[in-house]
Amino acid sequence: MSQAPVILIVEDDEGHAILVRDVLETAGLSNRIRHFRDGQAVLDFLFGTGGKAADHSGCNYVVLLDIRLPKVDGIEVLRRIKSDPEMRKLPVIMLTTTDDARDVDRCHQLGCSVYIQKPVDYEKFTEAVRRLGLFIMLLLVPPLDGT
Repeated sequence: MSQAPVILIVEDDEGHAILVRDVLETAGLSNRIRHFRDGQAVLDFLFGTGGKAADHSGCNYVVLLDIRLPKVDGIEVLRRIKSDPEMRKLPVIMLTTTDDARDVDRCHQLGCSVYIQKPVDYEKFTEAVRRLGLFIMLLLVPPLDGT
């Protein structure tokens, strides 16, 4: 059985990131969580910086990705992940306030696993993230083999 995936929250709104983390933990997830405040930061983590490739052999991740991000937007982050032969295995869950049909369609075309629109209402948002946590508990995520 593989280890629980590390959850990578890519969200520039600190309040949303904290709420997502709290609700996931309350839902019973004990996964490690890493928070990235912009698209470039998560790309640097996944792909390395300065031409140096990152080694993620044996690691597995689930990416919770906002669309509207500083530096590199979420759609470009998704495109980069899904165009890489090894990284494309990563489940990427779009968790965003954006409901533009073109963005939804583009994310699905690029290979996102799930597209969840953040409800504006706090209680509905909390419930959506709680359900997301239950979904993540059921995910079987293959580890990256570094090839």
